[in-house]
Order: sequence, then structure tokens, then C-alpha cells
Amino acid sequence: MPDSGRIANLLAQAAKRLEPVSDSPRLDADILLARAIDMPRSYLFAHPEDTLDKAALARFDASITRRVAGEPLAYITGTKEFWSLELMVTPDTLVPRPETELLVELALRDIPRESAWRVLDLGTGSGAIALAIGKERPLCSVVATDRSEAAIKIARQNARQLDIANVEFTVGPWTDAVPGCRFDMVVSNPPYIRADDPALARLAFEPESALVAGLDGLDDVRILANRCAAVLVDGGKLLLEHGADQEKEVAQILADAGWTAVACTEDHAGRPRVTAARRPASSANL
Repeated sequence: MPDSGRIANLLAQAAKRLEPVSDSPRLDADILLARAIDMPRSYLFAHPEDTLDKAALARFDASITRRVAGEPLAYITGTKEFWSLELMVTPDTLVPRPETELLVELALRDIPRESAWRVLDLGTGSGAIALAIGKERPLCSVVATDRSEAAIKIARQNARQLDIANVEFTVGPWTDAVPGCRFDMVVSNPPYIRADDPALARLAFEPESALVAGLDGLDDVRILANRCAAVLVDGGKLLLEHGADQEKEVAQILADAGWTAVACTEDHAGRPRVTAARRPASSANL
């Protein structure tokens, strides 16, 4: 990147560099340049002929270099929008994905607006799912767990910054974090990538423990299928996000564990994404 240059030229050059690693190279360049000069993106459009000082150029070049290396934009900026919430993210948490908003959407369809349901979010990471549900259903009590204490610290900070007070965070693996508790609904976006999946190369900056779940990617789904019934009320609902090619396997795992009303919903791209199931009422074997 040159030592000086107009904003318009710098953005064009940066976007070109980002093409191999980004689906939205110009947007990434805009966001990183606006961050480098501490101005809104609208400033870039209004002042394309302006030039940057050396310090701003150095900040911009450093951030573009990180992005070219494959680091997620959210880790560079420190934030990611999810369900219209501005969340802090770090390498201790996954970057929230747009397709995960389907999980929130389906949960909200079932939770009555004026209800005081208890909802459990397992493997919360940055707190995205729990905070979105808590924001939309302020009378509900949401408990969010994660085995990573570092991730829970980020989630708690997000709750404070967003002033969402009806979400409680606790550290522990899956349902071990909520002994003796019962909930009306359990939601989870667990790890579901196969250990040998080539896609992991593109996710090298994100925590592997939040991505990989054994040889077939379903180890954690099996754990949840076998444990979540114990923390649900009779007829309570489980919502699980999974890979687009795992619909049949997830359905079979849930059926084998005794769950009923197993059904998958496609995301907005038409890919099988979230499977729901009901805890059988007064089931003796769950």
C-alpha cells in the first residue's frame, strides 16, 4: 500500500488485495479505513479526495494485512452485529454467523411474548443467541453456559454494554453447568464440523473447540440429545443448529434418544440448518 493517497484510491487498492479472502472486499476495506480514521463510513463517500496522514495509513495497512492473512473482520474491529445487536467478539469466541439468526427466529416463534419462560442456551460463546432472545423476550429468564471462562467473560460484558439484565451466564460443559434446573426451552449452536473437514483451514483464527466435534462432527449433538431432556420440563423444546449436510443424521440421533416431533427448518439460503424436537411428556427413559 502506498505511503500516501486519496481515500478513493486507497479503498480501490485495498479491495483488490482482499478479493482472495473476502466475499465483500470493498465493504471490508470501507469498514477498516473508517476505523483507521475513526470516522463513519459516510465520511469516505463524502470525502473521496481526502488523503490520510502517516499514522492513519499505518493503521489501515496493518488491518488490511491482517485481513489478507485470513483473520476475520470481526476480530480486527472487535465487534460483530447479530440480530441488530452490536457484540464484542475476540478469538476466545466464534464470530456469530447470519444463519444462526434462524435459531433465534424459531425460538421467538414458540416463546409467547408475555411469557416468563426459562430458556437455556448451551455453548453461548459471545452470548449472541441468549442476548437476542433476552432482548426480544424481556419477561423470560435466560441462562447461558459455556465451558470457556474467557468466552463467558465476553458474553457478560456484552450483556452489560447492551443493558440486557434477564440473561445469566455460567461456566461449565453443557448441562453440567445447570444442575437441578429445569427449562421450557433449550437452544444450542454446538460444534458440528468434522475433524478432517477442509473448511477448517479457513477458520484457523477461531477457537477449534467451538468448531470441531469428532470424526463426523456430531459428538456434541449426541451429548445434547442424551442430556437435554433432563433439564427440560415435560413437552419442552430443543432447538439445535447443525451443518447443512447433517439433517438426517441429527434427526436419527434425536429419534434414537427418544425425542418426538423432530423437524428441520431451512435457513434463508434454503439449506437445512436448525432441527427442533420435543421432550416426551413424563418419559421414563429420558
